[in-house]
Amino acid sequence: MEEKAAKYIETVGRRKTSVARVRITPSAKTTFQVNDKELENYFPVKEMQNIVRQPLTEAAIPEKFKITAKIVGGGMHSQSEAMRHGIARALVEFSLELRKSLKKAGYLKRDPRAKERRKFGLKKARKAPQWSKR
Repeated sequence: MEEKAAKYIETVGRRKTSVARVRITPSAKTTFQVNDKELENYFPVKEMQNIVRQPLTEAAIPEKFKITAKIVGGGMHSQSEAMRHGIARALVEFSLELRKSLKKAGYLKRDPRAKERRKFGLKKARKAPQWSKR
Protein backbone atom coordinates (compact mmCIF):
# COMPACT_ATOMS: atom_id res chain seq x y z
CA MET A 1 0.00 0.00 0.00
CA GLU A 2 3.07 2.26 0.05
CA GLU A 3 2.96 4.95 -2.66
CA LYS A 4 6.13 5.32 -4.71
CA ALA A 5 6.63 9.10 -5.10
CA ALA A 6 9.49 10.65 -7.06
CA LYS A 7 12.50 10.99 -4.74
CA TYR A 8 13.57 14.57 -4.17
CA ILE A 9 16.47 16.30 -2.44
CA GLU A 10 15.64 19.29 -0.23
CA THR A 11 18.20 21.90 0.84
CA VAL A 12 18.27 25.43 2.22
CA GLY A 13 20.09 28.37 0.62
CA ARG A 14 20.60 31.72 2.33
CA ARG A 15 21.79 35.24 1.48
CA LYS A 16 21.35 38.41 3.61
CA THR A 17 17.82 37.94 5.05
CA SER A 18 16.55 35.68 2.24
CA VAL A 19 15.94 31.98 2.88
CA ALA A 20 15.22 29.60 -0.03
CA ARG A 21 13.98 26.05 0.56
CA VAL A 22 14.89 24.24 -2.65
CA ARG A 23 13.72 20.80 -3.84
CA ILE A 24 15.20 19.07 -6.87
CA THR A 25 13.53 16.03 -8.42
CA PRO A 26 14.89 14.11 -11.42
CA SER A 27 12.62 14.87 -14.40
CA ALA A 28 12.31 14.64 -18.20
CA LYS A 29 13.20 18.33 -18.65
CA THR A 30 14.52 21.12 -16.45
CA THR A 31 11.76 23.31 -14.99
CA PHE A 32 11.79 25.96 -12.27
CA GLN A 33 8.97 26.92 -9.88
CA VAL A 34 9.47 29.70 -7.34
CA ASN A 35 6.68 30.28 -4.79
CA ASP A 36 4.24 28.49 -7.17
CA LYS A 37 5.18 30.75 -10.12
CA GLU A 38 7.35 30.15 -13.17
CA LEU A 39 10.94 31.41 -12.91
CA GLU A 40 10.37 33.99 -15.69
CA ASN A 41 7.34 35.40 -13.84
CA TYR A 42 8.93 35.50 -10.37
CA PHE A 43 12.29 36.92 -11.55
CA PRO A 44 11.39 39.02 -14.64
CA VAL A 45 14.94 40.42 -14.85
CA LYS A 46 17.17 38.23 -17.06
CA GLU A 47 20.19 38.72 -14.76
CA MET A 48 18.31 37.14 -11.81
CA GLN A 49 17.24 34.17 -13.96
CA ASN A 50 20.88 33.64 -14.99
CA ILE A 51 22.00 33.75 -11.34
CA VAL A 52 19.51 30.98 -10.51
CA ARG A 53 20.67 28.83 -13.46
CA GLN A 54 24.43 29.24 -12.76
CA PRO A 55 24.93 26.01 -10.71
CA LEU A 56 23.35 23.90 -13.49
CA THR A 57 25.50 25.48 -16.21
CA GLU A 58 28.64 25.18 -14.04
CA ALA A 59 27.94 21.51 -13.25
CA ALA A 60 27.23 20.75 -16.95
CA ILE A 61 25.43 17.48 -16.17
CA PRO A 62 23.11 15.75 -18.65
CA GLU A 63 20.45 15.03 -15.98
CA LYS A 64 17.32 17.19 -15.96
CA PHE A 65 15.54 18.34 -12.81
CA LYS A 66 12.23 19.78 -11.67
CA ILE A 67 13.33 22.52 -9.28
CA THR A 68 10.84 24.02 -6.84
CA ALA A 69 11.64 26.69 -4.26
CA LYS A 70 9.89 28.54 -1.46
CA ILE A 71 11.64 31.85 -0.80
CA VAL A 72 10.97 34.29 2.05
CA GLY A 73 12.60 37.58 3.08
CA GLY A 74 15.07 39.91 1.42
CA GLY A 75 14.97 41.58 -1.96
CA MET A 76 14.95 40.25 -5.49
CA HIS A 77 18.71 39.94 -5.90
CA SER A 78 19.36 38.28 -2.55
CA GLN A 79 16.46 35.88 -3.18
CA SER A 80 17.97 34.77 -6.49
CA GLU A 81 21.37 34.26 -4.82
CA ALA A 82 19.75 32.31 -1.97
CA MET A 83 18.08 30.06 -4.54
CA ARG A 84 21.43 29.59 -6.33
CA HIS A 85 23.00 28.55 -3.00
CA GLY A 86 20.19 26.04 -2.38
CA ILE A 87 20.40 24.53 -5.88
CA ALA A 88 24.19 24.15 -5.60
CA ARG A 89 23.84 22.37 -2.24
CA ALA A 90 21.17 20.05 -3.67
CA LEU A 91 23.33 19.18 -6.69
CA VAL A 92 26.22 18.21 -4.38
CA GLU A 93 23.86 15.91 -2.44
CA PHE A 94 22.76 14.44 -5.77
CA SER A 95 26.33 13.81 -6.97
CA LEU A 96 29.49 14.38 -4.90
CA GLU A 97 31.64 14.70 -8.07
CA LEU A 98 30.04 18.12 -8.69
CA ARG A 99 31.36 19.50 -5.40
CA LYS A 100 34.78 20.48 -6.74
CA SER A 101 33.50 22.59 -9.66
CA LEU A 102 30.68 24.22 -7.65
CA LYS A 103 33.01 25.03 -4.74
CA LYS A 104 35.57 26.56 -7.12
CA ALA A 105 32.83 28.76 -8.61
CA GLY A 106 31.90 29.87 -5.07
CA TYR A 107 28.28 28.66 -5.10
CA LEU A 108 28.56 26.52 -1.95
CA LYS A 109 29.71 29.34 0.33
CA ARG A 110 27.00 31.20 2.22
CA ASP A 111 27.79 34.86 1.49
CA PRO A 112 28.12 36.38 5.00
CA ARG A 113 27.75 40.03 3.96
CA ALA A 114 24.69 41.65 5.51
CA LYS A 115 23.52 45.13 6.51
CA GLU A 116 25.38 46.48 9.53
CA ARG A 117 23.24 47.54 12.49
CA ARG A 118 22.73 51.21 13.33
CA LYS A 119 24.61 52.42 16.43
CA PHE A 120 23.14 55.00 18.82
CA GLY A 121 24.47 58.55 18.41
CA LEU A 122 24.99 57.96 14.69
CA LYS A 123 22.66 58.59 11.75
CA LYS A 124 23.39 55.23 10.08
CA ALA A 125 25.76 52.34 10.85
CA ARG A 126 28.83 54.57 10.51
CA LYS A 127 27.63 58.02 9.40
CA ALA A 128 28.06 60.53 12.21
CA PRO A 129 26.20 63.82 12.55
CA GLN A 130 28.05 66.91 11.30
CA TRP A 131 30.76 67.95 13.72
CA SER A 132 31.19 71.57 14.65
CA LYS A 133 34.11 72.96 16.68
CA ARG A 134 32.02 75.71 18.37
